Amino acid sequence: MIVTGAGAGIGESIARRADDAGYKVGVLDVNNEAAEEVASSLTNGVALHASTTDPVQIEQALDIFGEAPDALVNNAGIVRFGPLIDLSIDDWRSVLEVNLSGVFICSQVVAARMRDNGGGSIVNMTSIAGIQPNVNGGSYGAAKAGLHLLTRQMSVEWGEFRIRVNSVAPGFIDGGMSAPIFQDLEIRSTREERVPSGRLGTVEDIASAVMFLCSEEGAYINGNQLVVDGSVTNSLMASFPRPKSVDSVGGGDSQ
Repeated sequence: MIVTGAGAGIGESIARRADDAGYKVGVLDVNNEAAEEVASSLTNGVALHASTTDPVQIEQALDIFGEAPDALVNNAGIVRFGPLIDLSIDDWRSVLEVNLSGVFICSQVVAARMRDNGGGSIVNMTSIAGIQPNVNGGSYGAAKAGLHLLTRQMSVEWGEFRIRVNSVAPGFIDGGMSAPIFQDLEIRSTREERVPSGRLGTVEDIASAVMFLCSEEGAYINGNQLVVDGSVTNSLMASFPRPKSVDSVGGGDSQ
């Protein structure tokens, strides 16, 4: 298995779970020191220094890995917060480049080798930000929404090669890129209150979902998005004040 953005956070958690499951794990990250540190702590880890947006670097990383991976987890991503009216074109492009184009580039290179080796599983990291608009997160949400459709497109085109492509959409995760946000206790408390499951998610929650999709237990799952969010995306109406009683609500169907 190759995990991109595996030098920290969710990616690191996935790499460690894969190592525990017996995979040879390619720890791919633009931060070489982080990749080396994680890989050296695994039973069978290989540090891979590459940018997912550079197909030449991905090819070189695969050569170092030494074999076609059974699984690829496209976890690498960046975020640039800001209202769309003021967001710089450079920030917009960088978010789309890493979070959408980078996944396409990395997947295309790896899928060619998977095809020649009889197939494999690809899991893309989407987000609930690609399902529900998030104030000041428009570029990130647009990229993740695009990635959801790209995942479905890949599953249709690559199914004949026995390559399954799915995605995992994390909700409010206390770890990874979101960790600094939840150091603000007010934000943390507000988010926890909005999650029907009553807590923030963990990086381990996401790793569990990814490992399931990569396993034989998920062998017939293809082209789907697994939302791991404690049902927060289903709870929009729950955030509004509730009526005091059914009798207090008027309607035209009373008799």
